Amino acid sequence: MDAKLQRWVQRRGWDRASTCYERYWQQQLQPAIDLVLQTADLQRGEAVIDVACGTGLVALRAAQQVAPTGRVLATDLSPRMIADLSRRARSRAVDNLRALCRDAEDLGDHAPFDVAVCSLGLMYVPDPGVAAAELHRVLRPGGRVVVSVWGERARCGWAELFPIVAARVSSDVCPMFFALGAPGALTSTLEGAGFVDIDETRLAVDLVYGSAEDALGAAFLGGPVALAASRFDDATRRSAHAEYLASLDDFSEGPGYRVPGEFVIASARRVENCRDPRRPTSTNQKGTPP
Repeated sequence: MDAKLQRWVQRRGWDRASTCYERYWQQQLQPAIDLVLQTADLQRGEAVIDVACGTGLVALRAAQQVAPTGRVLATDLSPRMIADLSRRARSRAVDNLRALCRDAEDLGDHAPFDVAVCSLGLMYVPDPGVAAAELHRVLRPGGRVVVSVWGERARCGWAELFPIVAARVSSDVCPMFFALGAPGALTSTLEGAGFVDIDETRLAVDLVYGSAEDALGAAFLGGPVALAASRFDDATRRSAHAEYLASLDDFSEGPGYRVPGEFVIASARRVENCRDPRRPTSTNQKGTPP
């Protein structure tokens, strides 16, 4: 897919999903978020950047952990998610968090940071190698990074969602969504960006939905296919919903579902006193600074 188109799809899609993202995904993502923050081991006074921050499920907790003297810069491609995070920060009187609309492949001149975090965002980026190099670039020498992605397709019981949507409309969501979940793929990406001491962990989880409505909401309203699903007419929507629920039959539990999922969490660090590695060659256009 053309990189410019993919960024447009991501921006518009997550803008649309922003209103119900936390309703359908906050609880489901909690185990992965907890492990990301535990692995990051944030300390009071540290400077943190959270890339592809969404509505701030990681960033707000990070700001609390590094307060009162530390700071968090939260970036995302979706203006509506950034606006939502900014409102949440103000309502909670979080004054050490700044939210900016930025492309993960072009983070701008906001370095250096002690810690960089990218929670479930790298698999949406047109060129993950460039985004990983940006994470490396904005860290101080010796700085730490923690990245999480969804795991192997075969271990994510909701994975049939993508072909179900693609059979009905041209979604252009992310043709390589599960690529970084393959064994060693995330480690290889971080190595290519210049990181060392990489440790990769797999986390098996159950995504628990109390009803068919919740399972459908998470899949079609609060996630990556929200933009594509918005183009369904009524008949198409009914058929897509029915086919998706049928794909979850093996995971039914009472009136709801317990769907298996997997995350991959990798930690690494930038070596001390090193020059920035050359950014990976890419034909992708950079995002426009805000």
